Amino acid sequence: MSLTLVILAAGMSSRYGGGMKQTDTVGPRGETLLDYGVFDAIRAGFTQVVFVIRPEIEGDFRERIARLPAGVTGRCVHQTTSQLPRGLSVPAGRAKPWGTGHAVLAAADVDSPFVVINADDFYGASAYAAMAEHLRRHADARPPRFALVGYRLRDTLSTHGGVSRAICRLDTANRVTSVVEVFDLVQGGGRVTGRTPEGEAVSCTGDELVSMSIWGFTPAIFRMLEARFAAFLRDRAADPTAEFLLPVAVSDMIARGEAELVALAAGETWCGMTSRQDREDVRARIAEMVARGIYPAPLF
Repeated sequence: MSLTLVILAAGMSSRYGGGMKQTDTVGPRGETLLDYGVFDAIRAGFTQVVFVIRPEIEGDFRERIARLPAGVTGRCVHQTTSQLPRGLSVPAGRAKPWGTGHAVLAAADVDSPFVVINADDFYGASAYAAMAEHLRRHADARPPRFALVGYRLRDTLSTHGGVSRAICRLDTANRVTSVVEVFDLVQGGGRVTGRTPEGEAVSCTGDELVSMSIWGFTPAIFRMLEARFAAFLRDRAADPTAEFLLPVAVSDMIARGEAELVALAAGETWCGMTSRQDREDVRARIAEMVARGIYPAPLF
């Protein structure tokens, strides 16, 4: 069975202090975090890679596609503000694309089970292996049986500022019953505090399971996303900052019984770059794994 890796790399890196964190180097031979994700996915049996990008950065990604090993194909798709349902136009004041749910829709021609990741996150080889096993086992499930890899909230925070995380609630069968996006999460006073998209205060212990935006889907997700994106635009298109968030859309699918979502255990600790100050921590983590022989240098 063919498996596809979809990498969300169209973000504007607004909190990164300049430059593109998607292509910032963290490995000893100039590797980026997305390069390590591609490497781990290939080891897990993925044979197709789709980069969701802005049109103006395509050159950087075509160079990466050219370095993919034999038997692995890669291509770019664009996420732009003008990608809207037929009959709709971009509202005045809209300057950036419509969020992570919209980014996944940019890859709507993918016809195999697929994993979605962020370009600026490191998930570890076991995350891709677990996803590959799940997708192969449940490719034809009805209702669709999607998956995420979960990490403990306290292990995903930054010491350099607030972060956004999708907090998951589980039932006794390890199925996710809801996913709530929480912004500006910071640790202090023995608690982790943040806010919902509506501005409501949230207080956490740090033990909560969170999604770090590594998702496993089948192509059935696209029809469900399209319907929700259209509804989102009817309600919120006039807000120039509104985002169609993937966790919110998937949580609604679960609540309506249209899909199931399973939480898979992470075998490694997540790391990533929200701010530029995170880069040195990530570089040290990668260097340590290269020294232990977990990753070669260069990767490809």
